[in-house]
Amino acid sequence: MNLRTTCPLTAHEALDRAALLAPDVEAVVTAEERITYGELAAEVVRIRSALAAAGIGRGDRVGLCLGNGPRWVALFVAIGSVGAVAVPVNTRYTAGEVEHTLDHAKVSTLFVADRVLRVDLCALLSEIGIGADSTPTCPRLPELRRVVVCGEDIPGWATAWPDFLNAAEDEVPATGTPDDILLVQYTSGTTSRPKGVLLTHRSMCADAFFSGARLGLRTGDRFHSARPFFHVAGSTLSVLASVQHATTLVTMPKFEAAEALRLMESERCTHFSGNDTIALMLLNHPRLADHELHLRGAWVAASPTVIRRVIDELGARECVAGYGLSEASPNVAQSCWWEDDQVRASGAMLAEPGVEVRIRSADGTRDCAPDEPGSILVRGWNVMRGYLDAPEATAAAIDPDGWLATGDVGALDATGRLHFVGRTKDIIRVGGENVAPAEVEDVLHCHPGVRQAVVVGVPDERLVEVPFAFVILTGQGATEDELIAWARTRMAGFKVPRHLRIVDGFEGIGMTASSKVQKNRLAAHARALLGGRDHEVPV
Repeated sequence: MNLRTTCPLTAHEALDRAALLAPDVEAVVTAEERITYGELAAEVVRIRSALAAAGIGRGDRVGLCLGNGPRWVALFVAIGSVGAVAVPVNTRYTAGEVEHTLDHAKVSTLFVADRVLRVDLCALLSEIGIGADSTPTCPRLPELRRVVVCGEDIPGWATAWPDFLNAAEDEVPATGTPDDILLVQYTSGTTSRPKGVLLTHRSMCADAFFSGARLGLRTGDRFHSARPFFHVAGSTLSVLASVQHATTLVTMPKFEAAEALRLMESERCTHFSGNDTIALMLLNHPRLADHELHLRGAWVAASPTVIRRVIDELGARECVAGYGLSEASPNVAQSCWWEDDQVRASGAMLAEPGVEVRIRSADGTRDCAPDEPGSILVRGWNVMRGYLDAPEATAAAIDPDGWLATGDVGALDATGRLHFVGRTKDIIRVGGENVAPAEVEDVLHCHPGVRQAVVVGVPDERLVEVPFAFVILTGQGATEDELIAWARTRMAGFKVPRHLRIVDGFEGIGMTASSKVQKNRLAAHARALLGGRDHEVPV
């Protein structure tokens, strides 16, 4: 497939096109800032010149530890435009996690906000040892030479953002190419140290273009996404998707349902992006009816029941489902805004153009028959270059024929559409039967008294594992026994939760920055409730 004729394949070319076609269209909007595509492109040129003056160029690793906003976008595009590599740093990381990211990626320059929300990031860097000798160097981070702080509280060992910009000399042209690495994306690392996924301009820009097209983004649309830009769902499916289609990206530093609804209404957003947790927080907000929304579509990674509710209750008639992972830039498959809503609500997705998907049996000996669940394998232009400095892990993930083992379970139907079942690590093995937590959650979400359900597996002496459901109730209420009895009439017996607890929320066990429940911690809490040896994690 000739991607070159389809869309711009570098981030800076995509922005230049948007600025040429729609210079006065707003590019990024927050509660405090607004910038048009013309202004954003000019800012990228200014930053690129400053990067070049600082000696930052091809192959250099540049850290970004900033909240969502125009500066993150401008820096990201400018870094790629000089052939350097952006390394997003999660602003919710601990000092040890930040140190690992900077050290493993060999970051030479770090751009950091003085604070994001309540986190003092400069103090966090001091914990690592940065600035101990009144310079940005640190014995534990031998590659780090420069720290540029964006904000008002500038330590003496750091460079202030205005000073960095003012050091720019002559304007320099863009040199980044489609096959340059644009991003080192660190995976969540729930079972081991996070690995750095290497993604190119080509893979991210093409993925963003096709995702935005299937979502129905058009020039002048207004797309709400609180997805953190330091995650690939933010950098690709929010930032670059908006740039590729000259769409206004409305964002916020952290998802909060009341503020999101206010922004969607006041900014007249036509689309939004979210996972099941985000969608349910919007759908179940007590003041939802007070807001006049103007939604036409949405990109939602959620169960069929939640997608149906987004269509019917939020008015996002063109809502689409998507499936992906960091190692695939990230989108693998997505439904299309023009398809019948029954198809879209079912979660059936078409692979991105030029991307192949196959389903392999558990023993790896054959391809699965239509509708038979198995391991999802992916091959195509969207597959990562590999893991940073990890050849063995790369070889384990991508076979010699280029097939990426996703670690996820899904099925292809007779029409070739992909149906996502669940993450392999989340599948519950009940007496020899595989149970996908998402399927059980979807049934529970049909109960009028359930606001949100999350299901994990817990050990069982007879059946090996059984489902354990945690449920947040709506105002209608229900008891634990009533919910289990209700579920028993709607699913096979082995899928019914053997244990169910009603909780007030999941913040106590920690939400990821993408508003996802951390299932590994929830499973540990469930085992503790049942008398397991794991320490209890309060909910």
